[in-house]
Amino acid sequence: METIERGSAGSARVAIVGGIHGDEPAGERIVRRLADELDETGTGSGRVRLIIANERALAAGTRYTEADLNRVFPGDPDSDEYERALAPRLAAELEGMDAVLALHTSHSAPPPFAIYSDPTESVRRSVTGMPVEYVVDSGELRSTTLDSVVPHTVSIEVGRQGSEEAVEFGYEACLAFLRAHGVLDDEPPTFTETTVVAGDEEVPKGGGEPHVHFGNFEEIPRGAVFAEDDVYTHRVDEEGVVPILASERGYEDIFGIYGRVQGVMQPPDEPADGTTAQGTSAEEFVEEESGREGSTEGTAE
Repeated sequence: METIERGSAGSARVAIVGGIHGDEPAGERIVRRLADELDETGTGSGRVRLIIANERALAAGTRYTEADLNRVFPGDPDSDEYERALAPRLAAELEGMDAVLALHTSHSAPPPFAIYSDPTESVRRSVTGMPVEYVVDSGELRSTTLDSVVPHTVSIEVGRQGSEEAVEFGYEACLAFLRAHGVLDDEPPTFTETTVVAGDEEVPKGGGEPHVHFGNFEEIPRGAVFAEDDVYTHRVDEEGVVPILASERGYEDIFGIYGRVQGVMQPPDEPADGTTAQGTSAEEFVEEESGREGSTEGTAE
């Protein structure tokens, strides 16, 4: 793990993490570009901590070496598995941060989107301050990801794995994140409403040739097949279901996640002052969408 410290124009302490997965080099490239361009000292009392997390997996060009880093938090410092022992070290580097942004790419189609587990006021500022139309509430999914264990963390899927577009978008998203928290003052932050999609359940793969028939956030008609292989046929039996991280070959064990539009996250009312992380939960700033009730389900045939 490599850590690079940079200065801030404000009082907030924020971190940006790239390279959690070794087959997603865009994050490392973005972090190094930020390290080259951000002021080493800054005029404020805050700090920017830039982290390249999984150097061993990045060198190997694989998602992980022994365990998926974003599936083993909080980890075990005494583990013989590299990533499981790395997880608590990374979490320690992020302790006390007012806001954290974790960079990812995927095999699924655009648009880019953000992910959170706990909607604090800091998370609301991060999400609505970045140029994303959607944010996924993953609070009911896994509890072993970075954003589920480190407070005030937002993950962002910046685009397709291996694409230059992902690098460029991710870099611009990081600048927007820094402006949102008052760390970068080159121009005023821009806040917009963001559609919240609640993640309901993972859609398992079986084996054989995979097929996915709907893209990210595209509503699946009731009765339509979202994905199938030689083992599963995932037919949706309710209205209002949308896929998240939909991909035929992006993950070993899932086609993606079923989600449901929950409402809209509203922008913050106050300018960044370094204290945003201690506010009330941003759940109260999510306007619920009417007419969306019941659980999200799919059937395997």
